[in-house]
Amino acid sequence: MADDVTHRTGTATVAATPTAAGRVPTRPAAPGPRRRLSARWRKRLEILFFVTPALTLFAMFVVVPVIQAGRYSVFRWNGLGPMENFVGLENYANALRDQVFTDAVMHNLTIIVLSILIQLPLGLAVALLLNRDMWGRAAMRVIIFVPYVLAEVVAGVVWLMLLQPNGVVDAVLDAVGLGGLTQLWLGNPDIALYTVMFVLTWKYLGLAVILFLAGLQGVPPDLYEAAQIDGASWWQVQRRITIPLLGPTIRTWGFLSMIGSLQVFDMVWILTKGGPANSTVTMATYLINQGTNRSLYGYSSAVAVLLFGISLVLALAYQVFVLRRDNDDAPKPRKATR
Repeated sequence: MADDVTHRTGTATVAATPTAAGRVPTRPAAPGPRRRLSARWRKRLEILFFVTPALTLFAMFVVVPVIQAGRYSVFRWNGLGPMENFVGLENYANALRDQVFTDAVMHNLTIIVLSILIQLPLGLAVALLLNRDMWGRAAMRVIIFVPYVLAEVVAGVVWLMLLQPNGVVDAVLDAVGLGGLTQLWLGNPDIALYTVMFVLTWKYLGLAVILFLAGLQGVPPDLYEAAQIDGASWWQVQRRITIPLLGPTIRTWGFLSMIGSLQVFDMVWILTKGGPANSTVTMATYLINQGTNRSLYGYSSAVAVLLFGISLVLALAYQVFVLRRDNDDAPKPRKATR
């Protein structure tokens, strides 16, 4: 008899080859609806198991405080006793009419603009320099990144001592013959905000450099070699290849810089506490001053809600108009095939 074994199903004839043990292999049965449903629910339960702790922490430390702040904001309350003096939206109206609060909003927006205009080109230039093969590159990377990992309190106290009248900065300027440039760096309302901006740039430039260096590692070297063969100059290579491919990294850094500039508090509070003459006040320092120092907890809660709303609106606008391209170009998840 031939090696093939014939199986008949109705009138159809199917030939199969026996295995080494003499058995005919059979096709595994397709999973039934109940088994598919069980696997689907098992996957959902696994996702729920891993996501629940993060959602719980997010609800406890973000959602609940925001709801509580919204509740406090409609009362005139000093933090003691029950909340009985309901004022509705009066706290919000008073905040929006306060010139100090509107100045604080403008100072935050100024810090956002200056951070992008100063830290972006400076961080990109330093990243391009440190991406080249050079002596002492690792040490320079560490020196650039160390200020970012320092605690804001430590960095703020150090700079407060350096910028004191007749302090180290003034002494250095006098030593190099630039004594005429000495100023009341933190006491002159005309330059205090820019002095704070200088310290913020020193503190957070390392983050931009590290992110840009990480993005540069993803640029294929073949593109640089092809551009050199075509005779492209160094600037043309950076403008046509490096910067476009760094676009997603730059836009991500811009988002982080914007959110950080809106919520900046520690460094400003240590250096100036919002002074002199409210020239460096930000929304966060204004909030703390009204709540902690003046015990206007209902009013400060309204300011906190306004800060949250402004940050949310700007973040959503940035997401829609700036990060939309990156989201559209991101690989879409594949649909499971049966």
